[in-house]
Amino acid sequence: MSGIYFSDFKSLFLQALGDLGLNLPADAFVSFYRYYHLLLQWNKKINLTSLVQWQDVVIKHFIDSLSCFLIYSPPSGSCFIDIGSGAGFPGLPLKLARRDLQCTLLESVAKKVSFLQQVTSSLDLSGVQVVCGRAEEVARLEQYRGFYDLAVARAVAPLAVLLEYALPFLKTGGFFIAFKGPQVDQELASCDRALNILGGRFVTRYCLKLPVTGDERQLILFEKYRETPVQFPRRPGIPRRRPL
Repeated sequence: MSGIYFSDFKSLFLQALGDLGLNLPADAFVSFYRYYHLLLQWNKKINLTSLVQWQDVVIKHFIDSLSCFLIYSPPSGSCFIDIGSGAGFPGLPLKLARRDLQCTLLESVAKKVSFLQQVTSSLDLSGVQVVCGRAEEVARLEQYRGFYDLAVARAVAPLAVLLEYALPFLKTGGFFIAFKGPQVDQELASCDRALNILGGRFVTRYCLKLPVTGDERQLILFEKYRETPVQFPRRPGIPRRRPL
C-alpha cells in the first residue's frame, strides 16, 4: 500500500470533481481507491503507467477519464467500448461512475488484459467484458461490429487513425469521443476524408483545464451517421502506416 489516507484521496477527488461540475455515487470513491492500489501493485510487474503518485493518478487518470461526461452523457443502459484500454483509462472510471453502462475494454497486450480482468473481478464489476485483440481485427467480428452506442479512446494516435478504429464498432447514430491534448487543430482539419469514407461527422469539441495541474485537454465528439463500408478497418497496422 502507498500509505495514503482514504480521506485525503477522497478529498482531492471531490475537489477536482467540484471544479468541473461533476459528481460520483457515494460508494464509487472506495472502488477508485482500491483501483489505485491495484494499479500500483501491478505496475511493479508490468508497465501500466508512468504516473504513480496518488495525486497524479486521481487528476491525470481518473478525473481526466471522467471529463468525457462534460461533452456527452450516455443514456442509461448504453453500451460503450474503450479502444486500447491499457490500464483501464478511460473505460473503468466511466464504468465506476455509471454502473448502469455496459462496457467492453479492448486491449491487445495480454499482460494488460490480465490486469483489467483482475480489477474487474476485485471490484466486483458486472457488465464489463475484457477483450484481448486489435481493433482492426475485433471490429470485423459480427458480435462487435455496429454494436456500440459509444466508443472512447485515450490512445496516442492521429484522429484519422482513431476514427478508422472506432467507427466500425458503432451503431448508426452512435458517438465517438477522442481524448486529445491542446494541439489538435491540424489533426481535426485533416480528418475530413476519413470521416467521409467511414460514415462519420464532427459534432463538437470541449476544451478544459484539469483541476490542480492546469493541464489542457480537448475532447472531440464525432457521430456515426451511416454504415461504415465493410472493407474498414483495414488490416492490422495499415491505418497507422497509411491514414485515410
